[in-house]
Amino acid sequence: MLPASPRLAAGEKRARPELADVFRQYGESYQRTHRLSASQQKVMRAVSVCRTQELGGHLDRCDSCGFERPAYNSCRNRHCPKCQSLAKAKWLQKQTAELLPVGYFHLVFTLPHVLNGLILAHKKIVLALLFKAVSETLLEFGQRRFGGQIGFITVLHTWDQTLKDHFHLHCLVPSGALSPDHSRWISARKNFLFPVKALSQVFRGKFLALLQHACAKGKLPPANNEIKASRRKNWVVYAKKPFGSPQTVLDYLGRYTHRVALSNDRIVKVENGAVTLSYRDRKDGDRRKTMTVEAHEFIRRFLLHVLPDGFMRIRHFGFLANRAKEHAVPQCRKLLGLNPALPEIPKRSAQDLLRELTGIDLSRCPSCKHGTMLVVAELPLWSRSPRGDSS
Repeated sequence: MLPASPRLAAGEKRARPELADVFRQYGESYQRTHRLSASQQKVMRAVSVCRTQELGGHLDRCDSCGFERPAYNSCRNRHCPKCQSLAKAKWLQKQTAELLPVGYFHLVFTLPHVLNGLILAHKKIVLALLFKAVSETLLEFGQRRFGGQIGFITVLHTWDQTLKDHFHLHCLVPSGALSPDHSRWISARKNFLFPVKALSQVFRGKFLALLQHACAKGKLPPANNEIKASRRKNWVVYAKKPFGSPQTVLDYLGRYTHRVALSNDRIVKVENGAVTLSYRDRKDGDRRKTMTVEAHEFIRRFLLHVLPDGFMRIRHFGFLANRAKEHAVPQCRKLLGLNPALPEIPKRSAQDLLRELTGIDLSRCPSCKHGTMLVVAELPLWSRSPRGDSS
């Protein structure tokens, strides 16, 4: 059973509608008429109780004026819009030290929509094949073009602006390669990494070969029609010119790594059994528009993008792979004229990170504006609720 809307904290105003409101108002009726996976049920529950009294928390009190405010715990589910800003900031903190002083290319590998039905029915297997096909394609091109090993970060996205299924990988690639003996950094041309038409063809060939093999081994049902239709299509690989500075790369990467299918600020209205959301129309000059969909259809679309528990949507390859980067990244830094030792990135508290992200200082009293909010009591759970998948 999904919870009702939470009570407001003292002095708190009713905010604009959010995803949790949709689940609370229409989630139970949706569950009665649709079959959900365990992962989808967990996401709906986690998002519905996020930062409410059901998850417990603590009571803050101003040391100056005595104003009190409850602070409820987050669900930490990776599909929850409210939990991603802080998760993104913590992840980017760790990545800052590994950035290299070179240009970074942004590539996007997209699967044709004819495969969508197969992917939705077997997400874990088919999306793993997507990562494998893309990584093998890029590593092969790196070896062929530079005679060395490139490194790259891949991020899975499964949606388009209207929440429909659209499976693609964003890849961020430093513009160069490490020679096989690790003695040289081989630089790429300033505005060119690999020919996208050739990338597309090799990517298509590798993915379909992997798919066919998985079907032959019985890991997937026969997909002859999908494979045949996919061979006839031109597969899309998008390439963008490299970014100028490492900080620009970091800012850009942050917009993709922890993005969920829908941010709360895109929900305009929830009423009369429908949800109105904003979106950017890529086919009309990226203009911002609004659309209204029936609430159950909105929930169906959002749940299309729930990933299997434990499935990693951010992966590193080449000299940035976890097993390689401990030695490879310091060597790359040395060859690029930097101190091989990775810079120490000062650890910041969640409160400090939130202040940087939003400009909101949670330690400052919202009532008198000059007192400090201190924790004075723990607020117990209303009920035991699943915390969700934080991977």
